[in-house]
Amino acid sequence: MHIICSDLEGVFVPEIWINVAKKTGIEALKLTTRDISDYNVLMKKRLGILAEHKLKLADIQAVIREISPLDGALEFLNWLRATYQLIIVSDTFVEFADPLMEKLGRPTLFCNSLVVAPDGTISGYTLRQQDGKRKVVQALKTLNYQVVAFGDSYNDITMLKEADAAFLFRPPANVAAEFPEIKPTEDYNQLKDWITEATSG
Repeated sequence: MHIICSDLEGVFVPEIWINVAKKTGIEALKLTTRDISDYNVLMKKRLGILAEHKLKLADIQAVIREISPLDGALEFLNWLRATYQLIIVSDTFVEFADPLMEKLGRPTLFCNSLVVAPDGTISGYTLRQQDGKRKVVQALKTLNYQVVAFGDSYNDITMLKEADAAFLFRPPANVAAEFPEIKPTEDYNQLKDWITEATSG
């Protein structure tokens, strides 16, 4: 039996923090896991920027509500869900994800959570577990699933390496160059073909 594990941002929807950066004009918020491989370093940097500019959860949620799925993403996602079991495994947060999940038809999502003060200030975050993406794949394999995984960034790599078959989808050049053993594609149709091939045995 096969199951699919996928990243969220950069695969089905645009990067949340890049959209926040564009909306607020804060260039430093454009940094993502495509740029910084250590997620905790990245998040601490983000929280410092939010505090400096007095941005609260509601400000970010307002930006997220305006984000739409990437072109072709919903059609591809619908095909995945009609053909396989799918779990989206993301480093985003429950408090961010709801508007995006609604637009995607509410697929299953494993993600993290924020620590939010009564005044709406984001004071911290709680990881579902350390190296959670890889551990999802490990857990599914103990249930006798064969896992096909895809993502786009540094924070997806341990998940991809743990999977039985794995692909990079629209990765930045630095990630693709650093992990040449993982096939990259820019195209949903090619990814669909690769998944079909990987699960046809």
